[in-house]
Amino acid sequence: MAGVCQPDGGLKAVFARLIAATGPITVAHYMAESNARYYGERDPLGRAGDFITAPEISQMFGELIGLWLADLWLRAGRPTPVHYVELGPGRATLARDALAAARRFGLEPKVHFVEASAALAALQRAAFPGAIWHHDLASVPDEGCLLLVANEFLDALPVRQLVRTPGGWRERMIGWDGTGLVALAGERPMDLAVPPQFADAPEGAILETSPAAASIAAEAARRLRGQGGAALIIDYGYDAPQLGSTLQAVRAHARVDALAFPGEADLTAHVDFAALAQIAQAQGAQFLGTVGQGAWLRAMGIAARAQALARAAPEQAEALRAAMDRLTGEQHMGALFKVMGLTAPHWPEGAGF
Repeated sequence: MAGVCQPDGGLKAVFARLIAATGPITVAHYMAESNARYYGERDPLGRAGDFITAPEISQMFGELIGLWLADLWLRAGRPTPVHYVELGPGRATLARDALAAARRFGLEPKVHFVEASAALAALQRAAFPGAIWHHDLASVPDEGCLLLVANEFLDALPVRQLVRTPGGWRERMIGWDGTGLVALAGERPMDLAVPPQFADAPEGAILETSPAAASIAAEAARRLRGQGGAALIIDYGYDAPQLGSTLQAVRAHARVDALAFPGEADLTAHVDFAALAQIAQAQGAQFLGTVGQGAWLRAMGIAARAQALARAAPEQAEALRAAMDRLTGEQHMGALFKVMGLTAPHWPEGAGF
């Protein structure tokens, strides 16, 4: 690459050298490497970080999840052993609030965290020194029922993107134009990978898939079918198939160019809940439904919980109202974020769906 502008360093420089040596890389490769570097080196949560998740907004979020799990476990006959499994637990705030609420009803499961970030695992270890850490679901015990929670986890998994070109569908790639990373179409035909309803989409249309999210949904469903239990998957996304790129980056609580700061910004893509539901059902799990986060929290009684907390601490009433609005409001997290419920085939149905 003599004679062209080189990036100063960091992951962008690594990508530039890789592309110069081997050619453009896939969007999935770019996203996987970028997020591995990003999450491996920092705690991205909170006002001092890059974004805030629902458990950090209010304890009510985690408490209602804990009550949902406890209610199902009680109605399933209090099976033992029982494992609480959280994917990407962040600072363990959700687990702390959920398990405190569940404990009031006798549910005290063994705690398992699936976490790849050493920085976040250290925070989780301080909160739950008796927990067990895993790199994926494969090492989670296969004996005993599972109570699985994944909040804003699947959106950070790498996606593949296919783009419709004049010559048909191609994989969308990331290249280097001499000054920066750019998106471009690959050369290999990918028409056979496109569902029939999108085969004749207009030129420039983009189709996203997440093999990593699909694999996790399939494994979770198989575990539920074989071991018993329930799962809540909470993320932003869509509940019907659609076209378009949803790849985005957040840095210091602001949207930035997804190709500008690899390894230094949080890269995410919307979750295809319709695809996950099909996969889970094909693997034998009972699909309860996918609903907006606002509707689910309201059905679970968030308004009553906010009132109870306000009575106990009147000085917090306005903050509680604002938190509830942020979690449930259609203009905030209430509509864009979805909640999917799954259970074992023989388990009772969960509330809110």
